[in-house]
Amino acid sequence: MAGNKQSSNIKVYQKKKHLNIGIIIFGVIFIYLVVTVLMYLTEKHISVYEVREGSILKDNSYTGLAIRNETVIRSEDNGYVNYFVSAGSKVGAKTQIYSLSDHKLQFESKSGKSQKLTSVEQNNIRQKTQTFCENYSDESFGDVYTLKSNISSVLDGKSNQNRQTQLAALTDADTDGLHVFSADSDGIICYYVDGFEKITADDVTPDMLSKEGYRKKEQKNNTRIKSGTPVYKLIKDDDWTLVIPLTKECAKELKDSSSVHVRFPKDNETMTAAFSMKKVKGSYLGYLAFDSSMVRYAQNRFVDVELILEDQSGLKIPKSAITKKDFYVIPEDYLTQGGNSNSTGVLIDTGKENAEFQAVDIYYRDTQTGSVYVNPDDFEKNTTLKKAGSSDTYQLSETKQLKGVYNINRGYAVFRQVQILCESDDYYIVQSGNDYGLSNYDHIALTGKDVHEGDVIS
Repeated sequence: MAGNKQSSNIKVYQKKKHLNIGIIIFGVIFIYLVVTVLMYLTEKHISVYEVREGSILKDNSYTGLAIRNETVIRSEDNGYVNYFVSAGSKVGAKTQIYSLSDHKLQFESKSGKSQKLTSVEQNNIRQKTQTFCENYSDESFGDVYTLKSNISSVLDGKSNQNRQTQLAALTDADTDGLHVFSADSDGIICYYVDGFEKITADDVTPDMLSKEGYRKKEQKNNTRIKSGTPVYKLIKDDDWTLVIPLTKECAKELKDSSSVHVRFPKDNETMTAAFSMKKVKGSYLGYLAFDSSMVRYAQNRFVDVELILEDQSGLKIPKSAITKKDFYVIPEDYLTQGGNSNSTGVLIDTGKENAEFQAVDIYYRDTQTGSVYVNPDDFEKNTTLKKAGSSDTYQLSETKQLKGVYNINRGYAVFRQVQILCESDDYYIVQSGNDYGLSNYDHIALTGKDVHEGDVIS
């Protein structure tokens, strides 16, 4: 059996190791990604803001009491009243205003027939609708009712024309029991009274400015009135005053103002009013005096108005972008041109016979003082400048701060001076067109305090 046993001579060879290039590439990429993420997480990130033209409107809304030169006309007899002219119309002396009759007058209704509007009436409705559409916003939805009222007044006026025509025909026919009364003087006619007709602006007290308890009595056609009852009133001139309540803050802001710009939300008209104010019973009252456009608001005793305290346009930038930087202030006549180019710079006094030219960037030029602002980082301490063509010298010592932002159009931060015109809670309006300032569509650092001159912005 032993002789049948075969000997085994198998040798085991170690497997040759091969370099796996894929693993190496993967490792390199992995390390690169880790380093990139760490750098991104640790580096300073600068948010960018694009400068755009804009405006800031600062206004306060009030409801004022309208004071006018009003004369109440009372009925001369008993009877059913009917009017010849529409409310808000201008009438002259001897114009037929109203009639009184012993019984109600019967007018033919043309509601079933089509009453064609004139081109003037159509244009009036078109303008009111266009004004509403151009100024509509969700915050002013109530203006829808104003539009409805405006259009209704035009249509009612059309209906009144037909009624007035029939009334004139009855008058011409000498209808029994019909008496016609004319105006004694000219003015704007209104058919309501509210008890404020004899009140002057000086008589107004703070409690009068509340609509609570306000009552307005209007006369209607074909209603019976008694002798001595107010039948209409005339507004004698175009001068009128709107008395408004003022907060202490607004009164302080307007204390030196003699005029103010206002807007009427009813029709989005703007006007300039003569302004005065005084303290009445512990409250501040403002007096807005107008000499035109009274007829537009003649049918309202209380008129909504907005005082436009500030309306400024320019470049709109966030307040967070504003920062301050120190600059050397040097006389402008120390600037010169030199070197191998037309660069603007200064001459540095080195103590030798020939001064050394150094180009500089000008950050602001003050035309009133004849001085310019240059970057202190461009000079060593106690540097002395020499005036070209003169022996005069000037030592750099005085510094002043400028307000500005960091422009990053070129990928690095460059300080740009700004002149602030007005402000809101979050934004400034700054002057545009400044040679050393900003332009529309410039890119600036959103947070100015996090940036320094020359920082690379990625």
